[in-house]
Amino acid sequence: MKAIFVTGGKQYMVEEGQELYIEKLPNQEGTEVVFDEVLFVDGKIGKPTVSGAKVVAQVLKHGKQKKILVFKYKPKKKYRKTQGHRQPYTKIVIKSISK
Repeated sequence: MKAIFVTGGKQYMVEEGQELYIEKLPNQEGTEVVFDEVLFVDGKIGKPTVSGAKVVAQVLKHGKQKKILVFKYKPKKKYRKTQGHRQPYTKIVIKSISK
């Protein structure tokens, strides 16, 4: 069974047992999180969401991704600026999808 849900301003297409990295959640490691904003479940499309559908996942760990370098410059003006950024994430595994 496949589903599309929304979290952190992004949409994810998932199946049961799938692991994925999403925007950081405030939940502790090992706890379950329920996503109620489900857009699609097994052929049923919501307008805008499917009523009564939910995706249950378990939080595996929290962390930070690899560093992204942001380099800004203005030609002919000797302006150069380098910044670094590490985006926090939450790794989850999908436990169940219900209609």
